[in-house]
Amino acid sequence: MLIGLLLSVLLVVSACSSDKTSDTEKDTATETSSTETSSETAASTDGSGVEIIATDFEFDKKEYVVKAGEEVTVKLTSKQGNHGIDIQGLNVSIKEANGSVTFTPEEPGEYKIICNVFCGTGHGEMVSTLVVQ
Repeated sequence: MLIGLLLSVLLVVSACSSDKTSDTEKDTATETSSTETSSETAASTDGSGVEIIATDFEFDKKEYVVKAGEEVTVKLTSKQGNHGIDIQGLNVSIKEANGSVTFTPEEPGEYKIICNVFCGTGHGEMVSTLVVQ
């Protein structure tokens, strides 16, 4: 019974990870991403689309910017693990690892983007923001 429990825990912890990146490589990637310019931390769109790339426990940008009243297509690509997204307050959801949704945000504001597929220990840290101007 103990072995079964341990196997279950290992499956849950590894659910989001699809590669065997070492801690040193992950630390280097974190340092590199923290030195990005501001243009790399916020993605703007002309109203045609936003691409969100999900990896182990993070989205590729902290903010995605769109215009109110303009149709936008959000495309989710899971590069590592299995992820989905919810954009809270806009009733927008993608439940599959690689999917898209088209909608028109009417109200300006900031809307929280979260991962809606449990992906392991860092799942709760998968947060970004959709800024509607």
